[in-house]
Amino acid sequence: MSAVTDDLNIASIEALMTPEQLKTEMALTGDSLEKVRDARETIYAILERKDPRLFLVVGPCSIHDTEAAMDYAQRLKALADEVKDTLYLVMRVYFEKPRTSIGWKGLINDPYLDDTFKIEEGLRKGRGLLLQIVDLGLPASTEALDPISPQYLQDLIAWSAIGARTTESQTHREMSSGLSSTVGFKNGTDGGLTVAVNAMQSVTSPHRFLGINGKGQVSVVTTKGNRYAHVVLRGGSNGPNYDSVHIAQTEKALVAGNVSTNIVVDCSHANSGKDPDVQPLVLKDVTHQILEGNKTIVGAMLESQINSGNQSIPSNLAELKYGVSVTDGCMDWQTTETAIRDMADKLKDVLPER
Repeated sequence: MSAVTDDLNIASIEALMTPEQLKTEMALTGDSLEKVRDARETIYAILERKDPRLFLVVGPCSIHDTEAAMDYAQRLKALADEVKDTLYLVMRVYFEKPRTSIGWKGLINDPYLDDTFKIEEGLRKGRGLLLQIVDLGLPASTEALDPISPQYLQDLIAWSAIGARTTESQTHREMSSGLSSTVGFKNGTDGGLTVAVNAMQSVTSPHRFLGINGKGQVSVVTTKGNRYAHVVLRGGSNGPNYDSVHIAQTEKALVAGNVSTNIVVDCSHANSGKDPDVQPLVLKDVTHQILEGNKTIVGAMLESQINSGNQSIPSNLAELKYGVSVTDGCMDWQTTETAIRDMADKLKDVLPER
C-alpha cells in the first residue's frame, strides 16, 4: 500500500456550478447591461477629468440581509438622483469580508449566517441582489477578495476595491490587472503608501497567472493590465491620513512612483478612528480641501446602513436587528443623507471649475 501525501488536512471538496452556468441562469441583459457599461464609463470619465463630479462609494460595511440591502438601495437611488449634478453615487455591495483571525466571512461564504457555508447559494444570492441593484439604475461596487469569485460577479461591478490586507498580495495585483472595472488599492494597515504604489505599478502591466475560465477549468489567464487603478487612503495604525498634509505627501509619492495621482478618501476605518459617526467630519474636511483648491481627490467612501452601529450575530437569527451591520459599525441613513447633501451643496459650483 502506497503512502498518501496530499490532501491530508482536507475534509471534503465539493464541485460548484461554473461561472458560465450562473451567468446563463441569472443573465445580465438589455437595459441592465447598458447601465453597467454607462456606470463604468462615468467613473472612467471622472478619473480622466472629463467629468468634473466626484464619485462616492456608499453603503453597508457588508451585506447580510438582501431585503434590507434593497431597502437601502432604493433610498440611495433617490439620493443619487437628487445630487447627480455634483456627485456620482455608487452603492457599496460587499459580499466577502477579510478577517484578522476568524469570524463571519460574508454572504457568499455563509449566506445563512450559521456556519453552513452554502457557497453556491451565496453566489446566487449575491448575483441576484446585484442584478436588482443594477436594474434599479444604481452602480455597484465590491471588494475583490477571493480570486475566483470575480468570474461569477464582476460583469455587474462598476468599481472594485482591494483591501489594506490584500494590496500587497501578488495574487490580487495580478487579478486586478484583468478586472473589467476600475480598481482602488487601499494603503497598508500601517498607513504606508509603498504597497499601494507598488500595486498600482503592477496592475497597469499585463500578467499571466493560474485561474479559471467560464467553464470552471483551471487555465492560464493572460491580462492586458488595468489603467484605471488608483489609491484609496484609509488611515493606518498611526492614525488618519486624509488631512491636507497627508494628501500632499500622497501626491508626491504617486508622482515619484509614476502612477495615477487620483486619490479616493475612505472616511471610515482608521480615518474615523473606527467611530462611524466621525465619517461626516472626514467628508467635511475633504470638501474643505477641494474648496481650498485640491485637484487630486476624485472620490470618497462611506460606511452607511439604515440604522447606526453594529451588532453581533445572535444564535437565534430572529433576534437580528433590521438594517444594522453585523461587521463594522455604520452611520445611519439620516446622517448619510445629511452628509452627502451638504457636500453636494458646497461643491455644486466649484467642481466644474476644477
